[in-house]
Amino acid sequence: MTIFSRIIAGEIPSYKVAEDDRFYAFLDINPVNWGHTLVVPKQETDYIFDLPDKTLGDMMIFAKKVAEGIKKTIPCRKVGVAVLGLEVPHAHIHLIPIENEGDMDFRKKISNPDSAKMHSIAADIAENVEL
Repeated sequence: MTIFSRIIAGEIPSYKVAEDDRFYAFLDINPVNWGHTLVVPKQETDYIFDLPDKTLGDMMIFAKKVAEGIKKTIPCRKVGVAVLGLEVPHAHIHLIPIENEGDMDFRKKISNPDSAKMHSIAADIAENVEL
């Protein structure tokens, strides 16, 4: 069981942003920018392109709705999208509020993000996500 499956199951706490019967979105605990959110399928699959076509398409639609919530909450020009999938063997999409392409630099993470601020951001984004 991956760490993401344990988060989905409630075994590990998270800053939940959105959830439906097939997908879960939560703030990255090592964010590149405030509002950096991960979208994961509840179906544990290592490689995003191993997901069934319908699941992958639906995951992108779910991610779009979360991105719209992020954009309404965090001042940014756009919400950047990245799929890396090397750190955790569970397919996931990174949604990152950006002003420029340099804001997608994964080497520039926010060190020790404040828990209260993370809770507040997650709650604000959750209010703006329309599933």
